[in-house]
Amino acid sequence: MVALALARVTAALPGGGEDRPGPVAMAEAVATAVERHRHVVVQAGTGTGKSLAYLVACIATGQRTVVATATKALQDQLAGKDLPFLAEHLDQPFEVAVLKGRSNYLCRQRLAEVFPGDDDDDAAQPSLDLDAGTISGLGQELHLLRAWAAKSPTGDRAELDFEPRAKAWSQLSVSAVECPGAAKCPKGDVCFAERARDRARDADVIVVNTALYGMHLASGGHLLPEHDVVVFDEAHELEDIAATALGLELSAGRFEALARMAAGVVAKADLPASAAVAEVGDTLGDLLARMIGDLVVGGPEGLADPSLAAGVALAESRVQVLSAALRRAEVDQGSEAAARKSRAQQAAGHLREDLAMVAALPTSHVAWVERGVNRQPVLRVAAVEVGAILARQLWGEVSAVLTSATIPPGIVARLGLPPTETDELDVGSPFDHRAQGILYVPTHLPDPRRPGADEAMAEELGWLIRAAGGRTLALFTSFRRMELAYAALEATLPGPLLRQGDLPKPALVAAFAQDESASLFATMGFWQGIDVPGRTLSVVAIDRLPFPRPDEPLWRARRDRAGGRAFSLVDVPRAATLLAQGAGRLLRSSGDRGVVAVLDPRLARAAYRRDLLVPMPPLKRSITRQEVADFLTSALGAAPPAPADGGQASVPSSSSSSSSSISSA
Repeated sequence: MVALALARVTAALPGGGEDRPGPVAMAEAVATAVERHRHVVVQAGTGTGKSLAYLVACIATGQRTVVATATKALQDQLAGKDLPFLAEHLDQPFEVAVLKGRSNYLCRQRLAEVFPGDDDDDAAQPSLDLDAGTISGLGQELHLLRAWAAKSPTGDRAELDFEPRAKAWSQLSVSAVECPGAAKCPKGDVCFAERARDRARDADVIVVNTALYGMHLASGGHLLPEHDVVVFDEAHELEDIAATALGLELSAGRFEALARMAAGVVAKADLPASAAVAEVGDTLGDLLARMIGDLVVGGPEGLADPSLAAGVALAESRVQVLSAALRRAEVDQGSEAAARKSRAQQAAGHLREDLAMVAALPTSHVAWVERGVNRQPVLRVAAVEVGAILARQLWGEVSAVLTSATIPPGIVARLGLPPTETDELDVGSPFDHRAQGILYVPTHLPDPRRPGADEAMAEELGWLIRAAGGRTLALFTSFRRMELAYAALEATLPGPLLRQGDLPKPALVAAFAQDESASLFATMGFWQGIDVPGRTLSVVAIDRLPFPRPDEPLWRARRDRAGGRAFSLVDVPRAATLLAQGAGRLLRSSGDRGVVAVLDPRLARAAYRRDLLVPMPPLKRSITRQEVADFLTSALGAAPPAPADGGQASVPSSSSSSSSSISSA
């Protein structure tokens, strides 16, 4: 039944689609797992059609399904393209809903508080506590948001045609930890977020992001409607996203926000309690500022740092005093003051819970201090290993489908999936990788850790861009290396050079896709979720092997637990997964041809290169510029540039054998 349904859908694709065994095998495996209350992990290479395969299977079983994606690009593709297509071509009717975190929706109650009085009076002035000189700019944006909210059916920030500043949006939105819920809010019956949740409760397929699903687990299962199946697309990101979602963030801003909310509610005699919370937030912020970059260590007797332990204890006691003051506060039922009181109580309760967790930091978590928004210090806590938590809270409750173009080795064990109840499947890719592309590793470049490596990388990248006539997506492992390459090449390249940060991501990708002479420089956010088929993207260049930073706290903790084999068990698998994801940006359709260039000679020389190459698309391999130039000429029909641009005598000659130059044996 599933195979027939998928065949009907595939036949309706532009061009009639193709009969491929991969998606059929995937759809049948997913349907079997759902029907038997098992789990399935599927590696499905680029071009397989994995989204349609798992969607058809889940819809055919009639089970309510939550699809969690790691990137917004895939979420938009599912909601705006794949699911409407299936609704048109599947015989079985189904309802779809997209659900996001509460702060993505405008809050009507906050709108009423910021614009007191008649909601339809455009002359109403925002009631804001802002510094002199900023009211006009923020006020304009707030009025624009107010006018948009009056017409928007969803209140979803993603539907705005302008990007509001963070301070403006924060005035008109609330987080999950602040919202008291519809029953305790005067605007609960017209709340955008609650309407989205209502649509989700009535839907057969609910599309969310993986971070929201992690928050759902952290809340004890209260954010999403009950469901039978969860699909984690881009499943290679699940471990890290869950680690963050099952942790917390603590900053001075949380104390200031709570104090501000409470000050408008508590009795006059209790105002000092509100001020005391703001004061202890500042004290804690100053303390954290001196610990930026440090790991926070816990133990049997609490936090190892006595100053931080004392600060957290004081903060706990002051928040507790303010909570008592909020309980005593007398407000009219159903009034705006009642809504503010509920929000403040909610925020205070969550803050107390987080402070208690920090004070008794569990050994299952790691904590560190870093700079957050506006460079303010933030204490972050994350779960080092999520397997036991997911086994306890998730795998016994639903059937799970985990899929990605690259499934990291050992993912079943690390995520705590029960091995006897989990099937694994690799459906391959429909592409002829060796005919469609080349993996180029310029061995004449110096090791990225050596002096002069950045400059040599930029020169090689410039040669590639000129060889392809633009058409290059350059992926960098750091902003520093991206900016260095951009500065070195900006004035020397023939076509437009686009850079991450110059435009919003969708606009940047659209500008790149529309101009074959353009090149796009970007960092980690672009290593996945970018889909630009055709000649426009003919080269994917990766600046160096994407090993985790040695000082990144979560990875440091994982290395500590892995002991002497940390590099092979932690660093190499992570780099291999990211490398494969980056390389996967190249071939997006059966007609695509191009080059993946990894500008790091370690991929051809290091002993661990075999482990890095295994998950990579099986492209033909080369170390010579001439072979790359000839391939691009064949693919694009352009005259080849000189193969040794810049007079580098060290460039291997074109007689080098590509088949033996990057060995995986």
